[in-house]
Amino acid sequence: MRILLLGDYSNVHWTLGEGLRRLGHDVTVASDGDGWKGYPRDVDLRRRSLGWRGTLGFFLRLARQFPAFRGYDVVQIINPVFLPLRAERIFPFYRYLRRHNGAVFMGAFGMDYYWVRAGMDCRTFRYSDFNLGPRLRRDKDNEEFIRDWLNGPKGVLNRRIADDCDGIVAGLYEYYASYAPHHADKLAFIPFPIPPTGCQPLAHVPDRVRFFIGIQRRRSAYKGTDIMLRALERVAAERPAECEMVKVESVPFAVYADLMDSSHVLLDQLYSYTPAMNALHAMSKGKVVVGGGEPENYAILHEDELRPIVNVLPDEASVYRALNQLLDRRDELPELSRQSLAYIARHHDYLKVAQQYVDLWQGRKSQVLR
Repeated sequence: MRILLLGDYSNVHWTLGEGLRRLGHDVTVASDGDGWKGYPRDVDLRRRSLGWRGTLGFFLRLARQFPAFRGYDVVQIINPVFLPLRAERIFPFYRYLRRHNGAVFMGAFGMDYYWVRAGMDCRTFRYSDFNLGPRLRRDKDNEEFIRDWLNGPKGVLNRRIADDCDGIVAGLYEYYASYAPHHADKLAFIPFPIPPTGCQPLAHVPDRVRFFIGIQRRRSAYKGTDIMLRALERVAAERPAECEMVKVESVPFAVYADLMDSSHVLLDQLYSYTPAMNALHAMSKGKVVVGGGEPENYAILHEDELRPIVNVLPDEASVYRALNQLLDRRDELPELSRQSLAYIARHHDYLKVAQQYVDLWQGRKSQVLR
């Protein structure tokens, strides 16, 4: 098949494209590299500036580029906002893709209208980025997402594309649960693709456990790393001979990766039911993840054996307790490391995931043709 993957988050589309190429398909990945992260792509859709000259120049580039985005068997957009443009300006580009290609699919991989709506209803999830039980979480990031996605033009765009596209692919349980009440007929769950690392499980019980936490200053409260950091700081202060805290903030990716690689345990995403890309990459290197590992995560994967993730509830006491238990039972770390690698190989291997996409696309295309 000839496949266009348009837009990218956390290297999902590039990794998927690599798997599809290994399976013999002709793939083009076009994106802005996920902003400052600079992920690889075949066609660069970076926007140079937000001024009127930069905007005009970007539209001219798109006008020259989009004729090349014709004749694909499958187009998958990463999100309703698949171009670095205001939502009001994106739908004509979607319609162009729709007219000049085969099936068009939309990814449910991150922030969008349905995810915000599900979190805000206080029923779909016990907790999320938007709710703690019946209580809504309120912070600066949430207010921005609610304004843009639930009540703004991004939400309008999201609903129009969801109604029109041939299929929607959810990469995590949370996104699947958000779309299921509204688009069950065209919704599929496929895990995120993770490339092989060749890493081996932890071979021995460490004398001192290295806990790694990465801080995004602007989104620390939204993702819960502020709470996880407080719990980790308490444990590190109380048990300095048994553990070491590695905290990184605003460092180059190569430095970040090196520090994570030399650690044993990663703390990630307090309000998640599931491990997302950062945690999955850590698990592919045999790291133990403290974060989202709720029963729903294992159920949607049909996983009845492996339990590599140290699940925590969204409060400091739960994280503090889990970290102390890891130290008390650090002889279990090699087994958890082995399970992390087995979990990735079983559910997230990029070739297996790529084949699931091919099966979905081919099946949906045949339904459309009938």
